[in-house]
Amino acid sequence: MKTMPVTDFKAHALKVLGEVAETRQPVVVTKRGKPLAEIVPFAEKHTAPGRLADALVFEGDIVSPLGEDEWNVCR
Repeated sequence: MKTMPVTDFKAHALKVLGEVAETRQPVVVTKRGKPLAEIVPFAEKHTAPGRLADALVFEGDIVSPLGEDEWNVCR
């Protein structure tokens, strides 16, 4: 993994970001020799359609008011 001081990163930020995007290799930015930040390539997260289909439970009509008998049962 490539490392570079923060001053070099500030001077060449656009070039470094382009290299990270092209090579897909992260770069660690350091300050006084200690890691400060890691520049990593962007990865889009894709969710498959219907992934949560089994997680939902349909209870029927939830908008209509309850009947008098059902309301008393809910107490």
